Amino acid sequence: MTANIKIRLARDRVDMGLLAQNQANAPRLYTPGEVVIAEGGFMKGHGTYGEGEDIKASVAGVIEKVNKLISIKPLKSRYVGEIGDVVVARIIDVQQKRWKVDTNSRLDSILLLSSVNLPGGELRRRVSEDEQTMRKYLQEGDLISAEVQNIYEEGTLSLYTRSLRYGKLSQGVLVKVFPSLVKRRKTHFHSLPCGASIILGNNGFIWIAPTVNTDVDGGDGGFSQNLTEVVPKADREVIARVRNCTLALAHCKMMLYDTSILYAYELSMKYEVKQLLEQEAIFDVAFLTKHRLRLQDE
Repeated sequence: MTANIKIRLARDRVDMGLLAQNQANAPRLYTPGEVVIAEGGFMKGHGTYGEGEDIKASVAGVIEKVNKLISIKPLKSRYVGEIGDVVVARIIDVQQKRWKVDTNSRLDSILLLSSVNLPGGELRRRVSEDEQTMRKYLQEGDLISAEVQNIYEEGTLSLYTRSLRYGKLSQGVLVKVFPSLVKRRKTHFHSLPCGASIILGNNGFIWIAPTVNTDVDGGDGGFSQNLTEVVPKADREVIARVRNCTLALAHCKMMLYDTSILYAYELSMKYEVKQLLEQEAIFDVAFLTKHRLRLQDE
């Protein structure tokens, strides 16, 4: 039996002209110890240190200038939260009047019992009965969407889910990327035209799920989780394609937001879903997406 082997030259696999054009416009990447600014009059920010008159990078990343302040934003780092950030997180422990939560940050975050909706939307003080039924609401392993409400002195994040848009996540796929690749936008909840809903967590956790009816009454307090309903094959293929497109953009260090992911999805239709895991397709989709985004900005 003979196997069919497909061989293509490198110049045929990727649009080399488009590649060169994108590389020319790519941000400058600095390595630790490399001179960022070789003159005086500038201030050292995060990710830099001084040596004589030079300002050097202490981490690998791209330069950020704010007037005379020079910083290096690392491409790979733990999540550093800000108040108001949207996060996708996982419950790792149930404690007294609080849940311990993994938000991909340096320290575990907390979700207080007083910071979640009660079933039925009751507005009252939490009592001992509520504390005894905490595991009924959220237990170890549950995925949630939440908002950063407060940051304590040591850096621990306090989360908040007292809104119907937040709560326990049901059927879908979790994608993990570098937090620096998630672009900060006014909203991080999107229903894409292709039929998938996406939550772009500022902490680098991205949740992709089938689009569901948003007409909810809030009677469950955001704790419902339907794992018995079968997701149609067509919806699963859409979710898988969105996932692979998101990973393709992240692999090429492109910023992730609703427009870039939607463009990548549309440009990926010439490939099968499983082909989007191959390096050739990853680079092709990423470069075409970057080109389309640049045309949009012009």
